[in-house]
Amino acid sequence: MPKYDYIIIGAGAAGLLLANALGNDSFFSDKSILILDKDDKSKNDRTWCFWEKGAGDFNGLLFKNWPHIFFGGQDLSLSSSIAPYRYKMLQGIDFYEEYKLRLKKYSNIQWVQDEVLQIQENGVAVTVSTQTDQFLGKQVFNSIFDFKAVKTQQKYPVLQQHFLGWFVTTPKPVFNPNEATFMDFSIPQKGNTRFMYVLPFSETEALVEYTLFSENLLEKSEYEEAIEDYLKNKLGCEDFEIAEREQGSIPMTSYQFHKHNSNGVFNIGIAGGWAKPSTGFTFYNTHKQVKRLVNRIKLDKTLTGLHQKKRFWFYDLLLLDILYKQNHLGSSIFESLFKRRKPQLILKFLEEETSVWEDLQIIWACPKRPFLKALWNRLF
Repeated sequence: MPKYDYIIIGAGAAGLLLANALGNDSFFSDKSILILDKDDKSKNDRTWCFWEKGAGDFNGLLFKNWPHIFFGGQDLSLSSSIAPYRYKMLQGIDFYEEYKLRLKKYSNIQWVQDEVLQIQENGVAVTVSTQTDQFLGKQVFNSIFDFKAVKTQQKYPVLQQHFLGWFVTTPKPVFNPNEATFMDFSIPQKGNTRFMYVLPFSETEALVEYTLFSENLLEKSEYEEAIEDYLKNKLGCEDFEIAEREQGSIPMTSYQFHKHNSNGVFNIGIAGGWAKPSTGFTFYNTHKQVKRLVNRIKLDKTLTGLHQKKRFWFYDLLLLDILYKQNHLGSSIFESLFKRRKPQLILKFLEEETSVWEDLQIIWACPKRPFLKALWNRLF
């Protein structure tokens, strides 16, 4: 049975970022590393977006970035610069191709395309069984997300950020290529939290996405009808072609994923709870968590101590408590926030980089009654 110091299960963002961080650090040059994934990562299967100040580690891979965002609501239509931030977009295929090239340079990393069927820990090592083989690892990093384990518990509400998007081209100018539509709640809410998300690449090209924060998924036709209605009736675009489609779902929950970690198996990415519970943004937080994880390994500290329950976790929990019981309130909560506070402060808060005083400014801008009720229910 092949033996490795580290086995990384899953070659998504978390797995590839971690593998590259280990391979690129001379501290791990004598460590054997295995990546397992059933897919060869040759398709453009997803889009990642994030915001940051100035140039960052991924600027050379960006497909597009925007200096302005738009927020729309029932009574608000706000276009704003987000300087010093920029809203940035990565295409999955660009990320995969770059990181596969990087990993090929590291002689201590092996990539095996195979489906993982079972992970067994015996206290000394971890056996990973695939369809065709078995591998032994001293430490396993797992990014396979088990939605059932989260869904069956009752302590923390579980919503989903689910979406379907069309990459469209139009014969005439329709989009503003300098402004990303962050959230447009001006569409029918139908008892949920629903918004349109638009990333323009030029005046005639954009990703138009219909997104919900709710418990249950929709039929595919419902997403597509909403996108078509938005293009025709909101943007005045009667004629368009669909170049590509994307669809996905991200769990939104304050569930304590870290409780599933053990001495030999450490969960990463969405499986490790690295998605922001209140928004679903995952990529940039994963980037930061990988750095913390690698530093902890180098300091020979227990990985189970990586988790830190911060005040932002509780803020997210209260919002999800509200949306779980009164899903229609999402639009009014976000609209109230954007009416009263600058988008830079909102983005800073969502990135969990605000001071307590700045937190209070955000909290004070939100509707009071639903949050006080949620707080009361959690405390008593």
